[in-house]
Amino acid sequence: MVLCGVLVWFLADAARVRAAAAEALALCGRSVVPALFPFMAVSALLVAMGFGEWMSPHLAGLMSLFRLPGPAGSALLLGLVGGYPVGARTAAELFHKGLLTEEEAERLLGFCNNSNPVFLVSVLGSGVFGSVRAGVWLWLIHVLSALLTGLFFRGEKTRRKRGPVPEIRETPVFQTAFVEAVQRSSRTMLSVCGFVVLFYVLASPLSALGGYAGAALVGCVELFSLTPLLPPDRLGFLLAAGCAGWGGISILCQTAAVLDGSGLRVRNCFFGKILQGGISILLAAGVCAFFQPV
Repeated sequence: MVLCGVLVWFLADAARVRAAAAEALALCGRSVVPALFPFMAVSALLVAMGFGEWMSPHLAGLMSLFRLPGPAGSALLLGLVGGYPVGARTAAELFHKGLLTEEEAERLLGFCNNSNPVFLVSVLGSGVFGSVRAGVWLWLIHVLSALLTGLFFRGEKTRRKRGPVPEIRETPVFQTAFVEAVQRSSRTMLSVCGFVVLFYVLASPLSALGGYAGAALVGCVELFSLTPLLPPDRLGFLLAAGCAGWGGISILCQTAAVLDGSGLRVRNCFFGKILQGGISILLAAGVCAFFQPV
């Protein structure tokens, strides 16, 4: 019945739906694809060429805090640099290569899927609050909230069957790995843009509510739609931090898309983003109490 109601809305208000979809497609071409696709392709290529194994000894100390092996650090690092859903995609690649067990990969999904600094510093900081400093604070809050969230997913050290790789494979030829990485990333990018367009349209009626309530509801659904609604004040700063930590339903669907066929569940990612959003709000409130981010 809900889906039928949505369909009736689409038919009755077709002009506005088309306009919102056109805005979302422009957003994908202007921001989403340039910000994500290069990172997706390069991260997939890095993992295929052995980046996880190379980073393992360098990140073993940090990842031991979360009771995860060193290669898991590459997903955390690439997720923080590349943005949603690069971290989840890298975790799935590590599991596919047999560098993580299923249990380890699913715990990693609880905190490795994060926003990139470009969105936080440039789009939110400079674009919304008119301050690079505010964007840097948002980025620091985001990184710290992700690490604190990871402590809640430490779990117990257990020995389990590793990823679905029947035998140890040699590092692939660069040309082959490059072509496969670009092709897989292109398919993933198409799915990501599809979710952005759909949820942008679904969030459009919430934008009309205005005020903090409208901004919060839009942020719960789709993160990119939130930016023009945020007021450049302290409460807006709290909303920006919390919504960036949560990511939105659209991000969860994008994560589910990149995990499709991997055998990994999105459950921990869902609970992790809720927890990270709450921690982000608390950290942002602490920053506002002692500093002036905006």
